[in-house]
Amino acid sequence: MGTVKKVKSIVMLAYVIRRLLILIPTLLGVSVIVFLMLHMTPGDPAELLLGERATVESLAQMREHLGLNEPLYVQYGLFLKRLLKGDLGETIWTRQKVWTEVLQRFPATIELSLVALCISCFFGVLLGIISATRQYSIFDYVSMIGALAGVSMPIFWLGLVFMLIFSLNLGWLPLSGRLSIGIDLDVITNFYILDAILTRNWAALRDAVWHIIMPAVTLSTIPTAIVARMTRSAMLDVLRQDYIKTAKAKGLSNLTVIFKHALRNALIPVVTTIGLQFGVLLGGAILTETIFAWPGVGKWMYDAVMQRDYMVIQGGTLFIAGLFVLINLCVDVLYAVINPRMSMQ
Repeated sequence: MGTVKKVKSIVMLAYVIRRLLILIPTLLGVSVIVFLMLHMTPGDPAELLLGERATVESLAQMREHLGLNEPLYVQYGLFLKRLLKGDLGETIWTRQKVWTEVLQRFPATIELSLVALCISCFFGVLLGIISATRQYSIFDYVSMIGALAGVSMPIFWLGLVFMLIFSLNLGWLPLSGRLSIGIDLDVITNFYILDAILTRNWAALRDAVWHIIMPAVTLSTIPTAIVARMTRSAMLDVLRQDYIKTAKAKGLSNLTVIFKHALRNALIPVVTTIGLQFGVLLGGAILTETIFAWPGVGKWMYDAVMQRDYMVIQGGTLFIAGLFVLINLCVDVLYAVINPRMSMQ
């Protein structure tokens, strides 16, 4: 028995190593694409930084300082060299390290994305299970139409509608930000909900939860719809299998058949979808954070695009891309845990 477990551990370790090796060319390809696209966009960072009235000499000095006078392959080589050292460069406007500013804003983005992911998982899986077990019922039709509508609605439009209804008209939820003015919170991790719990600041906890509801629901709309449709499809395939019929013939209750026998196998494609949607949430947070003035990485990158701060755009894009790839790795490993046969491939 111990030998079998050891073999399984070795196989799983080899599977993880193979997936990690795939990350290298993936991130390298992302860095090339981001670098070239930024240099193909119109505009001169030196002119934007110094202004339209800058002299020719000052512009030349700034381009030399930023390394813009070098050929593209030399600029990319220097960029890649900094990346290997863990240096994402400095922002053009504030002269702060990009990595430092990413770490300052990332907790706000990950907090928003995690809350949105929890909403998506709970309601998406629940709606998918009920729709599959009550196929062609009124609930099935209504939920799937709602899922289709959720996929079709743009995030920025939905966010503005929520702000108009729940903030301006009804006054139920705050319009923007993470905390109300006058609420004091001792920041430890920069995850406001967690910090409020750690410091037992219940007023700040209520306020932080109140602020995150509307942007999180807005951000979770599309993933909830996708998870619901995937769960329904996977559950319908599993419920038609012979072993499900056998379990029902043995007299097992519907809840036992659904949650113990059917859901476990149906979760294999759903887990993959949820993992991919988490990466999508990080990308979709750019629009959501901009609309709700949420001080995360997305809002920071949007401002960088407006200011043509290409160091921030490069660093932020690579950071999100690397995070997305790592999430996919975790999904692959979890997929192999649920279905051990995957680690053999």
